[in-house]
Amino acid sequence: MFDRAPSVDVLGSFFPIWMICIVAALALTMMVRWLLVRAKLDSELGPRILVYPSMLALLACGIWLIWFRT
Repeated sequence: MFDRAPSVDVLGSFFPIWMICIVAALALTMMVRWLLVRAKLDSELGPRILVYPSMLALLACGIWLIWFRT
């Protein structure tokens, strides 16, 4: 079923897919936070220490499912 490691060739080096998903999700989470702060909705969120890590995990899993799960 799995004939190769879950990695991607980036400029000749193989990087684990989970690392790429986390970096992309971190960038997206930071952009969402910026948008929420600009819209003055950041203060309306629940405990931020739970919201933003949960958003990061959700986005990382979503990126993996959309782009790397073939």
